[in-house]
Amino acid sequence: MADITTDVLIIGTGPAGSATAALLSSYGVANVVVNRYRWLANTPRAHITNQRTMEVLRDLGHEVEEEAMKHATHQELMGNNVFCVSLAGEELGRMQSWGTSPESKARHLRASPCEMNDLPQTYMEPILFTTACKRGTQARMSTEYLSHVQDAEGVTTTCRDRLTGKDITIKSKYLVGADGGNSLVAEHAGLPFEGKMGVGGSMNILFRADLSRYVAHRPSVLYWVMQPGANVGGIGMGLVRMVRPWNEWLIVWGYDISQPAPEVTPEFATSVARQLVGVPDLEIELLGANTWTVNNCFATHMQKDRVFIMGDAAHRHPPSNGLGSNTSIQDGFNLAWKLAAVIKGKAGPKLLDSYSAERAPVARQIVTRANQSIAEFGPIFEALGMDGGVDHDRIERSMAARCDATGAGEKQRAALRKAIDFKVYEFDCHGVEMNQRYASGAVVAEGQTPPAANADMELYYQPTTFPGARMPHAWVYDRKGGKHSTLDLCGKGQFTLITGIGGRAWRAAAEAAAWDLALPIRIVTIGPRADFEDHVGDWDRVREIGDGGCVLVRPDQHVAFRSLGSSTTAEATLAGALRAILGH
Repeated sequence: MADITTDVLIIGTGPAGSATAALLSSYGVANVVVNRYRWLANTPRAHITNQRTMEVLRDLGHEVEEEAMKHATHQELMGNNVFCVSLAGEELGRMQSWGTSPESKARHLRASPCEMNDLPQTYMEPILFTTACKRGTQARMSTEYLSHVQDAEGVTTTCRDRLTGKDITIKSKYLVGADGGNSLVAEHAGLPFEGKMGVGGSMNILFRADLSRYVAHRPSVLYWVMQPGANVGGIGMGLVRMVRPWNEWLIVWGYDISQPAPEVTPEFATSVARQLVGVPDLEIELLGANTWTVNNCFATHMQKDRVFIMGDAAHRHPPSNGLGSNTSIQDGFNLAWKLAAVIKGKAGPKLLDSYSAERAPVARQIVTRANQSIAEFGPIFEALGMDGGVDHDRIERSMAARCDATGAGEKQRAALRKAIDFKVYEFDCHGVEMNQRYASGAVVAEGQTPPAANADMELYYQPTTFPGARMPHAWVYDRKGGKHSTLDLCGKGQFTLITGIGGRAWRAAAEAAAWDLALPIRIVTIGPRADFEDHVGDWDRVREIGDGGCVLVRPDQHVAFRSLGSSTTAEATLAGALRAILGH
């Protein structure tokens, strides 16, 4: 007899685990979440929060989105990605990042009702965890996962109460491993991985110091220090990251991965801070330090029968591009509605097979992108003459040569500008954040051709209603003049059918399918004198269907099925699509 019984057991209360718990509780699914530590994140390691993640928080409720924005550093303070010899010293160049250049800002405004921001993990985790517990999640801290066994009825997990030293068993229908980059759940489930762990060594130095005089005029999240002796993750730089403007900071510094991780003493931390800030007598308040490894590893399959992994357990990579916690939370958004549908009897277990089919390619993509972004610092080093060893005098002469009024100096300046501009693939990679498209049994796209890429799909978001894509954002208006995103018309645990004035057959089909499948389906008509009106034509520009067509949107706001126009077989077609999606 198990000590505890629940529908879903989640191991880990990080962004992935807490988001999944919050979503499951919002959908009315019983869940327990455990954490081997006594509390949540004690370092602000993840921080960049992209628009898609903010849409997940918005789906949890406007109050959740507003709480996140209350604690976040807003987008306008993120924008100057600075390269310098020290914060107090010479600036080498900068790029406008994270959607703050005029062109990128316009694309961000078009893409989403939400604003990206900088929200350290020490703030994000409590928001998600509190939301989960308020809505019904049972949480146990100081509870360590030990092992699990599956059978036909569920999963029996053994955990250890670290306060008493006693083992407890938890019986659940499903187990979710959100237990980080050294995931025991993934190991015990025997899930396959590609890549390598521990390809570089880094340390974090968290401190307080008022540095506003050096940075407030060029607000940024990241200040890259290019100087002889600086080293982050083995790539030849020091990084000073803003945690809270402008008096809380995180320095990232490298160490030799072939050697034991160093002890970060207050004296060492202070010396590094003084070197990178460029103030020899700088006084800091050291808040903490920890070491970590740079990884290049991802799961090629993310589930084993009733056991699933997500977050860092599935995709292990450096913080480049700021994709870690974002992808983790989005893993939860993908899985939670599927678990809820199966547990409530609205879908067959086959639906759950789509989780790995949809999210494993994302894991591969973001691990590859994050590690590629590290390599893309190379041209900056080359332009500065920092790529040929550690001869400090030679490096300083080479850096100074870019100031020469010569053809060589002009060429060097152009090379540096080009190299910095190319870092847009790390610091403003909007397409990687927003273009995720799924292909699985939970998507019906037969007979339709994906839209051709109209630009670089890594850099630029391409809105489309093609099945598998995220539902495009467009502003529409209710009859009282209220403004709503099309994303607000979807989600919250339900399927949504969106159609136009000519979509009577699809509306009738959705009503029939909802009755037949005992599945709530929200039905929305956009058009003159309808539920919502497209006064400025935003929806018309992205819908890719006619007035008689329809878009069926899943609870995670991805398109499940669409018809470009009306159909004389709408009822059978929609019912068949839903049955296929739900695994019936």
